[in-house]
Amino acid sequence: MEHRALGSQGLIASVQGLGCMGMSVFYGAADETESLATVDRALELGVTLLDTAESYGPFVNEQLLGRALAGRRESAVLATKTGVEITDDGQMVGLNGRPEYVRRALERSLRNLGTDHVDLYYLHRIDPNVPIEETVGALAELVAEGKVRHLGVCEASAQTIRRAHAVHPLTAVQTEYSLFERGIEHNGVLDALRELGIGLVAYSPLGRGFLSGAITSPDDFAEDDWRRTDPRFQGKNFDRNLDVVREVRRIASVNHVTPSQLALAWVQRQGAVAIPGTKRRRYLEENIAATEVTLTDQDIAAVEEVAPHGVVSGDRYAPEMMGTLDG
Repeated sequence: MEHRALGSQGLIASVQGLGCMGMSVFYGAADETESLATVDRALELGVTLLDTAESYGPFVNEQLLGRALAGRRESAVLATKTGVEITDDGQMVGLNGRPEYVRRALERSLRNLGTDHVDLYYLHRIDPNVPIEETVGALAELVAEGKVRHLGVCEASAQTIRRAHAVHPLTAVQTEYSLFERGIEHNGVLDALRELGIGLVAYSPLGRGFLSGAITSPDDFAEDDWRRTDPRFQGKNFDRNLDVVREVRRIASVNHVTPSQLALAWVQRQGAVAIPGTKRRRYLEENIAATEVTLTDQDIAAVEEVAPHGVVSGDRYAPEMMGTLDG
């Protein structure tokens, strides 16, 4: 596994990380035994960047990683997030970027993770009612205290990223980025990251599993899988997106790789660190193999032809969730 600088603030991480959210919530029934085995296997194969958030559960996913890393905390680059207010009994309240909340949330995350520091601490969503300068100022204090090593923001506009970075240098911005979702190439975000030396961490690099080629019908999802309500998996959107996936599968077959490996190799070619989520070792191993895939300029051109910007049908989230995105 290749390791490289994530951003320009000194953080070194594996070129591919592991998104841990689905081990606990949103993607059907949890299996703690297999999830812990998946984390074990990831570390064994050289993955260091493990991604979670206090809102995943809430708290449950952080606690799972705390158990997974017991006795070997320094083997991982541990990333978690705050900014979605949660009461101590697990009730979601809404966005909260107030300094007093992010400080309290970090202390709770440290307890759940069983550690005294977080390597990368993100503001999960931008609170429109709190100036970003105030929130990042509070996060900077946590860095000064040694409880946080590096800072990041998620789903932020180029303007917000610049304002945040001016208060304290950001190491990473996490946002959705894949063959299906290429908005940051056109809204100024990718340009800002390159100009400021901020790393890009791509979540949902497989289009929430669509680009794996394994999903052929909305009925493939469990009853409690949130993708049943995702606009891109509904009606005509599903059919149009499946047509794109068929073309991705065709190109992957020519290159003797799986559709997942092609999609991940494309994200890696763009300079991003992908954090595909999985709770099963077999998918983890398939995903990690993408780090060994080299795409030629001809391959990239073929992918660009079938999956240009705007090819995906349907919004990224349901309307009530779209309102939480900055810009």
